[in-house]
Amino acid sequence: MNPEARLAELGLTLPPAAAPVANYIPFTISGKTLYVSGQVPRRDGKLWPIGQVGAEVSVEEAKAAAENCFLAILAHARAAAGGDLSGIKRVLRITGYVNSAPGFGDQPQVINGASDCAVAVFGEAGRHARSAVGVSALPGNVAVEVEAILELA
Repeated sequence: MNPEARLAELGLTLPPAAAPVANYIPFTISGKTLYVSGQVPRRDGKLWPIGQVGAEVSVEEAKAAAENCFLAILAHARAAAGGDLSGIKRVLRITGYVNSAPGFGDQPQVINGASDCAVAVFGEAGRHARSAVGVSALPGNVAVEVEAILELA
């Protein structure tokens, strides 16, 4: 499965790879392992959605935001792999953080937005280990942040 062709089939486009906003780099590579820093969702260049899931943000919006984060991860992965996602062998792990209202417990449903996207783009090579963690706040008060570990070809 060619992930670049699959993106086109799905009607998905990658955003520009976002520049870091603090003292870190967007990804590191050790051997064949690519570590992509946490990505936050954006729409029209602005942080989106803002607020806690289960209060100001719905599960459906947050799930779309998690997919948005994974597409941002792929933008960095494409750069790390020499400009083509065919340089990614598989998705190893996704960790998702959900800005959760008190009592909210559907973090796995939210992070499925990223997981479903990984499988849609990479097929079986997109199946991965995962954590979905509820937190009380995220940078910029965004609803979701997602980071990933991938294997380079």
